Amino acid sequence: MIMMPRRAVRRLLLSIGATLASAWAVPVSAGPLTYEQAVRLAAANAPSLKARAAATAGARSSAVAADRLPDPTLDLGLQNFPVSGPNAGSFTRDDFTMATIGFSQTFPNLAKRHARAARAAADIGIAEAGELIEGRNVRLETALAWVDLYYGERRLRQLDLLDASLDDLQKTVTARLASGSARPSQALEPDQLRAAIADRRAEMAAVVAQARARLARYTGDPDPQATGDPPMLDVDPIRLRAEIDALPALRAQDARIAVAEADVRLARADKRPDWKVGVTYGRRDPMYGDMASVGVSIDLPLFAGKRQNPRIAASESLAQGGRFDREAIRRELVAQLDADLADHAMHLSRLRNARETLVPLARHRAELDRDSYGAGKLDLGAALLTTLGLAEAEVEALNREADVARDAVRITITYGEERP
Repeated sequence: MIMMPRRAVRRLLLSIGATLASAWAVPVSAGPLTYEQAVRLAAANAPSLKARAAATAGARSSAVAADRLPDPTLDLGLQNFPVSGPNAGSFTRDDFTMATIGFSQTFPNLAKRHARAARAAADIGIAEAGELIEGRNVRLETALAWVDLYYGERRLRQLDLLDASLDDLQKTVTARLASGSARPSQALEPDQLRAAIADRRAEMAAVVAQARARLARYTGDPDPQATGDPPMLDVDPIRLRAEIDALPALRAQDARIAVAEADVRLARADKRPDWKVGVTYGRRDPMYGDMASVGVSIDLPLFAGKRQNPRIAASESLAQGGRFDREAIRRELVAQLDADLADHAMHLSRLRNARETLVPLARHRAELDRDSYGAGKLDLGAALLTTLGLAEAEVEALNREADVARDAVRITITYGEERP
């Protein structure tokens, strides 16, 4: 057993405890992005959001022409040109030969035009809901990446401070070895502890790098850093349950149902006739005089049982299926919300247990072992392991705090009502 001077050991253990406490109390501020700034930057720069906005703009543009009349048709022709007989090949010998010019206009029935307008409006609703869904996904992934980066950097900072505090231990052990009061094997203890910390640090560095890469993907910042405080989010189960029907996923399904219902109206409108008006002017040889014609064409949907009715039935079935899908989506969202709220409650309980019980107990045990070593009743290795246990408890408390923050972010962004 290494017998170090008691004052030196006390200073060493106090130094380690102080660095752990400072790492726990003071967040790392290494970069320019606060939580709010990161979310706003992602909302402004995410290419996927710009793509959805372009799709919405396209749907709105298409809706302008949805219920308009078709373009008129220009008709040019040569009628009654003789190809046999005594007048064959002549443009002037036959009084019926004429060059014609005219136009025609199709008039779809009003029900069909209204149904097309309704379908275009529903397509806009689908595009807008898709934009809201993608916006929510971008905010969620950005927020989670920021939280992971924030807490990952705090845990890295804590491990760095603990590793730095081992320098004092190394100096003390080296001095004891030089004086011959310590066994050679005791010199390995600081290096063993440092190797264990290095493993933990490597794991945490990978987590931080992954979080930074995710944050860079959405914000466009090539090297984002988390700064400021984590978000203070209020999780209100009653309000969240009341706002389920306003979620983008259900709004998108409502728009799909509206599309199906517009298709039903279109199919029914096919049972009503469309009509077309045409006007033609015929130019003949001056000796015969010119001619004009006016005509009206009307569709005759006489076989609805074999044509329109099956399409109506198919459209009605699709609309009914969309309503069932909406209820299934709603139930799934309610179940997911309840599960996420249960996880959040569990993580809050674990965090309280860490803060109120586990960390205080680990700190008290470290203090007792430090005093026992000072009284010569405990060896250095045991006292140091107890201090490492305090570090582990502090890191675990940070892990639990990160879980709570991730829960709050996921719940409030995923299930909160979309607000302007």
